[in-house]
Amino acid sequence: MTGESTPATEDGPVRRVRRVRQRTDADLGACVRALAEVHERDGYPVNWPDHPAGWLSRPALLAAWVAELDGRIVGHIGLSRGEADDAAPALWSSREGVSSAAAAVVGRLFVAPAARGHGIGALLIARAVREARERDLHPVLDVVASDASAVALYERLGWERLATVEQRWSPERTVTVHCYAAAG
Repeated sequence: MTGESTPATEDGPVRRVRRVRQRTDADLGACVRALAEVHERDGYPVNWPDHPAGWLSRPALLAAWVAELDGRIVGHIGLSRGEADDAAPALWSSREGVSSAAAAVVGRLFVAPAARGHGIGALLIARAVREARERDLHPVLDVVASDASAVALYERLGWERLATVEQRWSPERTVTVHCYAAAG
């Protein structure tokens, strides 16, 4: 999935080449660096993982992609089977009357701060949704309710909010999350 964006500068439009491709193990270092920038600026992930590369490669991972802007990795998304701490698959499956195994969880989505405004988040989501549908799975996700920009992106792309729930992330911490399902 490639494309161009043309932001304007005082010197005129600048062509930026965007590309989404399958993530490789060699990409993990660049992904962790971009994730660190996102964590520093936006607080995502809420809890910085002890092993960020492992966090990006959760055990139930089906596939992952990176986004490049002018050849530099600036974003990431993964598609996984639902795990015990994912609320959206159970909510969606209950509503649809099917097994939660029919859902795929979109997650680990981030775009480096310097690369925002080029539609990269939407490109990454479109790629994960396409893969889920090719596998006959329905895309769902959980997002921390306080992440207003992520919530706005999902809603702008037509995702349906299934519910807002509390998740216990540790004995001392409960977090409010919105659960979404892709349209259709």
